[in-house]
Amino acid sequence: MVKIKRALISLSDKTGIIELARELENFGVEIISTGGTAKLLRENNIAVTEVSAYTGFPEILDGRVKTLHPKIHAGLLALRKNPEHMRTLDEQNIGLIDMVIVNLYPFEKTARKPGVTIEEIIENIDIGGPSMLRSAAKNYQSVAVICNPSRYPQVIAELKKNNGALSGDLMRQLGIEVYGHTSKYDAAIYGYLNKQAPAAGPGVSSFPDELALNFKKIQDLRYGENPHQKGAFYREKGKSSGLANLKQLQGKGLSFNNILDLNSAVELVKEFQDPAAVILKHNNPCGVSQDKELGKAFLNAWKTDKLSAFGGIVALNRNMDLKTAKLIAKSGFLECIIAPGFDKEALNLFKEKKNLRLLELNDLSIVDEPEFKRVSGGMLLQGKDLLTLDENNLKVVTKKKPSKAQMQSLIFAWKVAKHVKSNAIVLARGNRTVGIGAGQMSRVDSVMIAKNKSGKLSRGCCLASDAFFPKADAIIWAHKAGAGAIIQPGGSIADQEIIAACDKYKIAMVTTGVRHFKH
Repeated sequence: MVKIKRALISLSDKTGIIELARELENFGVEIISTGGTAKLLRENNIAVTEVSAYTGFPEILDGRVKTLHPKIHAGLLALRKNPEHMRTLDEQNIGLIDMVIVNLYPFEKTARKPGVTIEEIIENIDIGGPSMLRSAAKNYQSVAVICNPSRYPQVIAELKKNNGALSGDLMRQLGIEVYGHTSKYDAAIYGYLNKQAPAAGPGVSSFPDELALNFKKIQDLRYGENPHQKGAFYREKGKSSGLANLKQLQGKGLSFNNILDLNSAVELVKEFQDPAAVILKHNNPCGVSQDKELGKAFLNAWKTDKLSAFGGIVALNRNMDLKTAKLIAKSGFLECIIAPGFDKEALNLFKEKKNLRLLELNDLSIVDEPEFKRVSGGMLLQGKDLLTLDENNLKVVTKKKPSKAQMQSLIFAWKVAKHVKSNAIVLARGNRTVGIGAGQMSRVDSVMIAKNKSGKLSRGCCLASDAFFPKADAIIWAHKAGAGAIIQPGGSIADQEIIAACDKYKIAMVTTGVRHFKH
């Protein structure tokens, strides 16, 4: 047990501190403090000594230097069982500090403020706070260090139980917590300032040599991809956009797989300006459509593959109205529906479907952020695939040219293909999919699957392939599907053979020069 006799309190977030400080005072603890914290304590009739009075040195440089003083850090770092340390403190007239209650300048909150200046950002980089926390945490066996206001009730309970003392177990926990807190704080500063750095020159990597990630748990999940795996959902600290900000309006809790599918569905529906609907399952779209009416967009997406849509995820890029809700309600079992909002009548329609998850995500902006993929012993990092097609840059390589309507359908299909697992083939008519072949080891198999799923709807369709065709066999199957035009990257050693096959079957083909693999 460590008896608390002197405590230093310096806080940005002062939530709950009055109750803790009053409890310390009840046990006769001397309290030293800084600026606004000291003012708050005095206003609540709690005796406090200013740090400047305690150290005999004034705050200087607009408060940049106030706790960086030997009387503070020696009082925290001295080993109580080391006679030489204690003799030095006595000679220098330095007292022991048994508790530090500190939280840090709100760097992340400040960085998110609209119009914030770099000068304001810099002034919210805490120096004295992390220094005191680390000094106290290094000596956690003798110094209680509290950086998290949610710990206050636990500390108060122990003080009362132990007549003003804290247990070694709690002090160890508090000390360990500090290093997690300060490491996340430093990572946030590094992350922000690194983004503000000038762009790397030609041939220079834009990725950092060292990578620090900072996430906070939103919730534990019932399990991961399978019931025998544990799972949890985290929010990236400092980010105000993205799926982590969704609001659940109804239904049972989200699963690990739901969240993965929701993310894929939302990223796809963001591609479209007109009202659009995506139906997705197991990280692949079953059907996609855009239309002037949201209800028609959903209906056309559903008709692509009614069988696979069962138990799927629906993503919309417009508020769900009652007409669309009625069409969705007739379509069969779904896991989730996500949209920027829901009309009141639409919400009422789904009230009886207690397990159906209705989710609101009102920000569908496309965010340029790096993508991470965990591998055993490491991490892969890449830029987000944000490439859009310029019709003027497409190259027609066949004798037959696509019509204007076909070109629009090809570009629509290309957008969808970007979000389909490779090898990806998308058949589209107008602004709706009619068949999707996803995730096959052979590209021709993907064409065959897309054809089989489309049935008669594929006659006169346009085909998008996320990568080049290695052989002409896929073109034969595209012809069997009734494709009138194809869009693909090109670049295969078999390109001339592919072009000749298209010419043979009078299929127009354009190349993009860019592929869209998705693994």
